[in-house]
Amino acid sequence: MDLKKIVNISELISDKSKKIAIITHVNPDGDAIGSCLGLYKFLKCNSYNNVSVITPNDFPEFLKWMTVNDEVIIANKNNKIAEELITDADFLFCLDFNNPNRSDILEPLFYKSKAKKILIDHHPQPADVFDFVISDIKSSSTAEIVFKFIRDNKFRIFLNKDIASCLYAGIMTDTGSFSYGCNNPDTFAICSELIKTGINADNINRLVYNTFSENRTRLLGYCLNKKLTVLEDSNAAYISITKEELNRFKHRPGDTEGIVNYALSIRNINIAALFIEKSDHIKLSLRSTGNFNVNEFSRKHFNGGGHKNAAGGKYYDNMNNTIKFFESVVTEFYNLNPDIA
Repeated sequence: MDLKKIVNISELISDKSKKIAIITHVNPDGDAIGSCLGLYKFLKCNSYNNVSVITPNDFPEFLKWMTVNDEVIIANKNNKIAEELITDADFLFCLDFNNPNRSDILEPLFYKSKAKKILIDHHPQPADVFDFVISDIKSSSTAEIVFKFIRDNKFRIFLNKDIASCLYAGIMTDTGSFSYGCNNPDTFAICSELIKTGINADNINRLVYNTFSENRTRLLGYCLNKKLTVLEDSNAAYISITKEELNRFKHRPGDTEGIVNYALSIRNINIAALFIEKSDHIKLSLRSTGNFNVNEFSRKHFNGGGHKNAAGGKYYDNMNNTIKFFESVVTEFYNLNPDIA
């Protein structure tokens, strides 16, 4: 973390009459929503009244318990309002993505906006299009960096339960309930500070992981029973879901969240993939263990990226061809790296 940059941003936004917009990536996850709403609530508590949060599309029901979540502007449902807020903003906070193309329909508005653009993120290789960059790939999540941002600024209010619950949810979800990407004492020290505000960490875990719909649970069972494929020679596994199957199980945003991790949980599996059929492409979620770098793998083969052990991507072909291509490149990877683990 570059403290000088943090102080500069604090001074930059000192005029509380300025308009601030906070945006994140398409298909927002727990870290995206938690960090955005945590920062939003923090600014509101410090008398910034012209603040808004805009997401490209809707976010899962299991995240809608968070404070002021109903104040989020969902761009694909309120395009005119989203365009106005971003175009008129003096400062544009970009959270949990490293390239404007991850913001989907907000990308043209990003480039159109004359606002000072401030990136807060933990993904590697941020694009060189932001005015200020607070990027730390060693942090577990963007929510953790937002905590450091507000901790290291001299504002009237630091933390309250509403802010802390959002940031805790962001850290918890982006580490899979503290099962990966968090082998760092700072992460747990920050969570301790968040819990000291009086949040109920047990209840936050329940709200995120134990409030799924019956349809989502049946979709998960179907995926594990009918759609799971294991490639033993490549230590790989994958699950594929078609549009018809999503419709059959009355899919809602967030219903496929975490399914890829079940494939990765199989013994001796080093890479797992989830393929989801979209209107013009196949969406990929990739997870790995050890030294299998799915960030590089996705950047090279699937127009994506992310972290070393968690990434996403797209492939512009049908499901069968996408799977065949994945099988070929993952086999090639293992042939070139026989000792990967």
